[in-house]
Amino acid sequence: MIQLPRLRRGTKPYLEAVTAVRMLVHARLSYWSQVYGIRYGKVAIRKQKTRWGSCSKKGNLNFNYRLGFLPAELMDYVIVHELCHIVEHNHGPKFWTLVGQSFPSYKALRARLHTYRF
Repeated sequence: MIQLPRLRRGTKPYLEAVTAVRMLVHARLSYWSQVYGIRYGKVAIRKQKTRWGSCSKKGNLNFNYRLGFLPAELMDYVIVHELCHIVEHNHGPKFWTLVGQSFPSYKALRARLHTYRF
């Protein structure tokens, strides 16, 4: 397991991490939403305990601030994963086909992602 930094909410390092991740996520979301032709709602960067990201029925996206500590490919995978949930709100075959358009090796990426600990 690879332990990611645990920053205290409200501290300067935490706020700097959130700001940096917000910029990265918005840039990558802009790119991937154009690739897929998917529009999204609000974006929030949060200190989540068990999730890398989530998607609401309204198309709002939440991402864990720890995305900024992952390799770029894994961060992009999480972003695409959540973006695809706007179209398919489940983990059925259509959802994985959509994710697989950009990440054919999504199973290996998921396995790598599970080696990181909050």
